[in-house]
Amino acid sequence: MKQIVYYYSSKGSNRYLAKKISSDFNCEIEEIKPRLNSHFLMLMGINFGNRKIKSNIEDYDRIILCGPIWMGKFIIPLKNFVNKFNEKIKDLIFVTCCGSPFEKKDEKFGHNLIFNEVKSVLNAKCSHCEAFPITLVLPDELKNDTSAFMKTHLNDENFKGEIKTIYDNFINNIQK
Repeated sequence: MKQIVYYYSSKGSNRYLAKKISSDFNCEIEEIKPRLNSHFLMLMGINFGNRKIKSNIEDYDRIILCGPIWMGKFIIPLKNFVNKFNEKIKDLIFVTCCGSPFEKKDEKFGHNLIFNEVKSVLNAKCSHCEAFPITLVLPDELKNDTSAFMKTHLNDENFKGEIKTIYDNFINNIQK
C-alpha cells in the first residue's frame, strides 16, 4: 500500500507527529502550506487557500492527514485540503496533536466534533481518526494550566508514557 503523510503545523507538535508517522510507515511526507499563515485570520474563517502541493494525491492508496485543532475548529489549511482533494482521496486517516483531553472529547472544543466533521465530508473514505492530546505529556499539576499547554510541544524528551503507548497502538492498528 502506497501512503503519504500530509501535515500542517504551526507550533511544531503536529510536524513532530507527522515525521514520526512517516518514519514508522516508511512513507513520503509533505507539508501543507497556507498562502497566508495567520492564526488570527484562520480562526476568523478568512481563507486564502493553500499553496500547491508537489505530490499527486491519486498516486496514493492512503493519505495520513496530520494537523492541529484550534478552539474546536477544523482549521482552514486542513479543511481546504480535504475539500479540494475529496474526490481524489481513496482512504484518509486523520491524526491530531490537540488540546482537548480525552475526557472532554465531546465538549464544545473537543476533538470528536472535528472527527465527525471530517467523516461527514469524506464519508467512508475516512477510515480512522486519532487524537494525541498534548496534556498527556504534562505533569498532573499542569494539565489544566492553559499557559503550560500553549508552551508545550511534542519532542523526543516528552514523547513517552501514555502518549507513546497510544501512539504505538495507533501504529500497530493501522499497519494491520
